[in-house]
Amino acid sequence: MTGFTHRLARTEDIPAISALMARAIAQLQTAYLTPEQIAASAESMGLDTQLIEDGTYFVIEDGARLAGCGGWSRRATLYGGNHAADLRDDRLLDPAGEPARIRAMYTDPHYARRGIGRLILALCEEAARNEGFKRLELMATAAGEPLYIACGFRVIERAERLSANGVSVPGAVMGKVLT
Repeated sequence: MTGFTHRLARTEDIPAISALMARAIAQLQTAYLTPEQIAASAESMGLDTQLIEDGTYFVIEDGARLAGCGGWSRRATLYGGNHAADLRDDRLLDPAGEPARIRAMYTDPHYARRGIGRLILALCEEAARNEGFKRLELMATAAGEPLYIACGFRVIERAERLSANGVSVPGAVMGKVLT
């Protein structure tokens, strides 16, 4: 992973983050989902700007180029971008008894399989642990599930989301105990 740097995302990063997310959604799920499912997944996937406002969203850069992004949350929303209002729950979680959320992880397709996801997870785990969280949860896409399993997450339950036109998009709620 030589040459990659990381920092907290800023408001001015939003256009580049959104463009990276669109590329990742369109290109990195093709081995796991049908074209209809990929299109339907865009109904819930995407940027949650609350993560940037909360200072819990990271960008990974290769020089001046955005290579990946992702974060964690102390809020109850498990997944979903700004446009997925039915998934939103801004309630603050109790670190003593509730898991922090891993949220909105995306890698630019050009940088896939180069450690970006692992780096983001390590940053998120450290930050959540520092705030007293003992567990993590996330909603994994089919494409993301192998990474999360490799990083110690386990499937809690299988899930699916129906799009507005009835297309089912599979996912998995996954969790991990922080040590």
